[in-house]
Amino acid sequence: METAREESAQGSEDDAAQEDATSVADVSVEVATVDATLNKLCRRYNRRRRRAKKIKKKNPILDLQNLAILITVVVFVIVVIMWSLLWVFIFRRESNSGVYFAGMFRVANVEFIPEYRHADSSEFVSMANRIQHVITSVYRTSSVSRLYKQTVISDLSNNNQGGVLVHFWMIFVVPHLKGPSVCEDCVSAILKDSVHMSLKNRSSVGFLQGLPVDIDSILVNVALRSDYSSTAVGSQCVDKLYAGVPDVSIPLNVFSSWGGLSCYIKLTSAPGSVIRLTVKSFRIDPSDCVYDALTVYDSLLPMRGMILFRFCEPVSAPISLVSTSNVMLLSFRLTQGNKIFQGLFQALMEEQCMNMIALPAGPGDAGVITSPFNPSLLPRQCSCTWMFQMPSSALGVALRFQNYMLKLKDLQNCEHGWWKVNEIIYCGNYVDHSTVFRIPAQNPEVVFRCSSRSAAQPFSATYSSYNTSQPCPEGHFLCSTGLCVEKFRRCDGLDDCQDESDEIFCSKPPKICESSSPLHPLYICNGEMDCSSGKDEINCTQETSCSGVSYQCGNGACILKKNAKCDGLPDCYDRSDEKDCACGNPTPSKRVSDSAATQQRIVGGINALEGEWPWQVSMHFSGQLYCGASALSDEWLISAAHCFSKERLADPRMWMAHLGMLNQGNAKHVAEIRRFVVHEYYNARNFDYDIALVQLKKAWPSSLAQYIQPICLPAPSQTFTEGHRCWVTGWGYRSEQDKVLPTVLQKAEVSIISQSECKRSYGAISPRMLCAGVPSGEQDACRGDSGGPLSCQAHSGGRWFLTGIVSWGSGCGRPNLPGVYTRVAKFIDWIQRHIQNL
Repeated sequence: METAREESAQGSEDDAAQEDATSVADVSVEVATVDATLNKLCRRYNRRRRRAKKIKKKNPILDLQNLAILITVVVFVIVVIMWSLLWVFIFRRESNSGVYFAGMFRVANVEFIPEYRHADSSEFVSMANRIQHVITSVYRTSSVSRLYKQTVISDLSNNNQGGVLVHFWMIFVVPHLKGPSVCEDCVSAILKDSVHMSLKNRSSVGFLQGLPVDIDSILVNVALRSDYSSTAVGSQCVDKLYAGVPDVSIPLNVFSSWGGLSCYIKLTSAPGSVIRLTVKSFRIDPSDCVYDALTVYDSLLPMRGMILFRFCEPVSAPISLVSTSNVMLLSFRLTQGNKIFQGLFQALMEEQCMNMIALPAGPGDAGVITSPFNPSLLPRQCSCTWMFQMPSSALGVALRFQNYMLKLKDLQNCEHGWWKVNEIIYCGNYVDHSTVFRIPAQNPEVVFRCSSRSAAQPFSATYSSYNTSQPCPEGHFLCSTGLCVEKFRRCDGLDDCQDESDEIFCSKPPKICESSSPLHPLYICNGEMDCSSGKDEINCTQETSCSGVSYQCGNGACILKKNAKCDGLPDCYDRSDEKDCACGNPTPSKRVSDSAATQQRIVGGINALEGEWPWQVSMHFSGQLYCGASALSDEWLISAAHCFSKERLADPRMWMAHLGMLNQGNAKHVAEIRRFVVHEYYNARNFDYDIALVQLKKAWPSSLAQYIQPICLPAPSQTFTEGHRCWVTGWGYRSEQDKVLPTVLQKAEVSIISQSECKRSYGAISPRMLCAGVPSGEQDACRGDSGGPLSCQAHSGGRWFLTGIVSWGSGCGRPNLPGVYTRVAKFIDWIQRHIQNL
C-alpha cells in the first residue's frame, strides 16, 4: 500500500476543540466581587467600633445596632458565597456543558416578504416562533429529548429556489459525566428522518410537522459557543447589508487599529442573484488563520460545511469569489495592531452557462472558454455546458489549459471539477504547466460542474480544431500531457512534455568521446569525468542558451555547468553562483566507537554524530514526533505537505520544532510555529507537490551555529546521475512492524534511481518526484521520517544540498520498492517567492 511516511499522533485530541473552555477570568471576577464586598462591610463595622470606644459610654441601643449590623454582614456574606458557589459549580458547569449547532434548511411553498430581513419585525417574530416551535417539538420527542435545550432562529432569507431559507442555532446541555454525547450526524438525522417519512413521488420536499421542508437543504454543523454569542440578536458587532440592484458595487471597509476585533457582516441580495465579494486589500499578520483571518461562508451562520474561502495572508492584488446563492457571511478575527480590510460586494444575476461554439476548419486558436465567473474563484457549486460544432468529421476539438488537466475518473470523487465529455467522466486537477485535452468527435458536448469543497482557482482554455488522424504536426512527438514537441527533443535530457513522457524509458546515450561531434547534453559539465580526456568538463563557464539543464546566473545569463551553485568556484561573471552559500557545511563531532554507531538501526541506518546533520529538525505534534523537516534559514524550515494538510494537523499551535538535536528530548533549541505554507497544488491522493514551508515564531540564536545550520537549496538545473550516493536521516521507525522509535538520529545511505526505474516500480511518478534506495530495500526511510531531508553532495567534501524531501513509498525497506522523495529542484522559484515575500 502506498503511504505517506508520517507518524500518527498519539492520544486523542482534546474534546474542548469542539467547544469553548471555561474562562478562569470569569470565575475570578465573581470571587473578587465577594471579597471586595466583605472587606468594605468589615471596614465600615471597624470604624464604628473605634468611634464607640472613644465615647467610652455603654449604650445598649448602640450595642444592639452593632449586633444587627454584624448579623446582617454575616448573612449577606453567606448568601453571596453560596450564590457564587452555586453559579460556579452548577449554572456555570451547565453553560460549559452546552453543545452548539448551527443549521439551515429551506421552507418551501412559503412566500418570502421583505419584513423577514428584520429580526425585530412582527412578521419575522411570528415566522421564527412557528419554526422554532416545530423544531422544538421534533427534538422533544426524539432520543435526545433530555439533552435538548432550545432553538434560536437567527435569520430568514429569500432563496433562489423559492421559499424561505432558515438559519438557526440549536443548543443541547450534555453533562460531562451523565448521558450520551450529541453527535453532528445524529442531530441532522433527526431532522431528515422527520421529513423523510412524508416524502412522496420522488420529491425532495416533505413535511416537518406540517412545515414544508426541502430535505436536500438540511445541513447541521457543530459550532462554537463564541460563534453563537457573537452572532446572537443584539450583538454589537454584527452588521447586515443588502444589495437589491444588480451590478451595483457596495463598499466594505473594516479597520482595527484600537485593539482586537471579532465581527460579522451578513450580506444578502435579491432573489435570482448571487453575491460576488472582491477583496482589494487585506493587511493582517499571516498565522494560518489562528489569530488574524477573514472567513467567508456560503450561508448567514458560521458553519464549517459552508466555508467558501479563508484569507490567512495579506492580500495585495484583488481577489474575488462568488456565492452559490444570494447570501454570504464575512467573519473577521483581527488581533491588536493596525489591521485593514478594503473591498466591495455586488449582486450578480444568475445566468445559464451554455454556449454553442462553431469552429473554423483552419489551424490556430479559435477562441477561449473559461470557468464560470472568471476571473473570480470558482464557487462551490456551478455548471457550464459547451457544445462544439466542427465543419468536418475528420476534425476534433483541442482544449489547451494553462494550469489544469483532465484525467479519467476513478473510484474516488472529483475534488477539483467534474467533467462529462460525450458521456465519459473525467476529473480535473491543478498543475503548474500547460496541457492539451483532445476530443476526437465532430460535435462534442462538454459539461463542467464545480466539485470543490470551497472556492477553487479559476481556469481557462483555448480551443482549436485538429486532425483526428494526426494530432501532432509532421515530425512531432505526442506527449502524455497532450503537448506536441519536436521528435529530435526526445531523450535530450529536457522535460519538454512537462511530465517526462519524452524522457523516460530512453536508452542511455552513448559516450562518444573520441568523435568530433558534441557529447550528449547529459554528460556535458555534470561534475563527473565521463571522458578520460576530460573534454566533457572543459569550458563549463561558457554561456549557452537557457534551459532546464543549464545554470542561470544572477544577471540572467546561463552557463553549461549544471551544478555550479556553491561549489567553491566562481563560475558566473557576476559571481552570483557563490552568493548565499553559508549552508550545508557541518562540523560533526568525532565518533565515540564503532560499536556505539551500530546499536540502533532504522531500515539499515546507523547512529548519526553530534552536529553531522545540523539542518535536521524534529517536528512534534501534541508533544509526539510526527514528521521531520530541514532548516533553510534561522526563520524558515521545509517539510512535506502531507504532514500538515489535514484539518487537525493544520493548527500551528499544536506543533513544536526541535532543532540541533541528536537524541530525542535533548534539543538545543525548541521553537513554536507561526504558520505553514502548503503548496497550493498539493494532491493528497498521489502526493504530487508534496512540499510545505514552516515559519518559526522566533529565530534560533546564532550562538548555536555549531549545532544548527541551514542546508543549501539546489539550483533548478541540479542533476545527479543514476547511482549517486546520498543520505536520508530521521528518527522514524526501524521497520514496518516496529513500534518503538529510536532515540538517536539515524542515517542511511541510498542511491539515486533513474526516473524510468522509478516509474517501473510505481507507475504514477510525476516529474516533481524522485526515487532513492538500494535494490535490496535494506536502507530506506520509514514512518516518522516524512518531511525529512535527502541530503546529497555534488562532489566529495563539497556542501550538502537538499535534493529530496521524504514523501511516500510502498511500505519500508521492501526490495525493488525504493523511497519516493519530493524533487526540491523543481520548487526553487516557489520556495524563494514565499520566503522573500512573507
